[in-house]
Amino acid sequence: MASLALELMGFFLGLLGMLGTLVATVLPYWQISAHIGSNIVTVVANMRGLWMECVYQSTGAFQCETYNSMLALPADLQASRALMVISVVLSVLAIGIASLGMQCTLCLENAGTVKSRVAGAGGVLFLAAGFLSLVPVSWTTHEVVQTFYSPNIPAGMKYEIGECLYLGLTSKHPCIILTVLSLHTASAAPCCICW
Repeated sequence: MASLALELMGFFLGLLGMLGTLVATVLPYWQISAHIGSNIVTVVANMRGLWMECVYQSTGAFQCETYNSMLALPADLQASRALMVISVVLSVLAIGIASLGMQCTLCLENAGTVKSRVAGAGGVLFLAAGFLSLVPVSWTTHEVVQTFYSPNIPAGMKYEIGECLYLGLTSKHPCIILTVLSLHTASAAPCCICW
C-alpha cells in the first residue's frame, strides 16, 4: 500500500513538473530588463523568451513580436528551444508509460514483473526530461548573470533572471523525485530484476 501511495505521489509530481516545463517553454519571461543605477525609468519593461520578445508599457499596453527567422537566431537559443520541446515531449511520453505501469491501473494486470519495469521506464523518461530541460534553463541563467555583471555592457541593455527560469528550475525537482520514487517502487516489487 505504501508503494501505491509513492507511485501516485510520484505520478502527480511528474505531471506538475511537465506542466511547469510547458509553461516555462511557452512564456516570454526568461529575461527581464534590469532597472539599475541611473536607469530607474520603469515606463517600459522588456522581456525575452524562447519564442518572442515582449514590451510592457506603464500604460498597460503589452506587445509581443515573435522571432522572424529561426536560422538567424543565436545557436544557444536554437538549442534551448530544441531541448525544451524534447523535454516536454519526453514528459508526455513518460506520463503515458508511467500510467500503464502504475499499480492502480488495470493495464498489464497479469503481466508480473513487466508492470513494475514499465513504471521504472516511465521514471527514467521523467529523469531524461528533467535533465534535458535543466540544461537550457541553467545555461540561460548563467548567461544572464554573466551579462548582468559584465562592465562592458551598458546598464540599459542588462537583463535579470525572469520568472520562467525560476519556474524551469523548480519544475525539474518533481521530475527527479518522480524518478527516484518510480525506480524505488519498481525495485521493491517481487521478482524484479533491476536494470
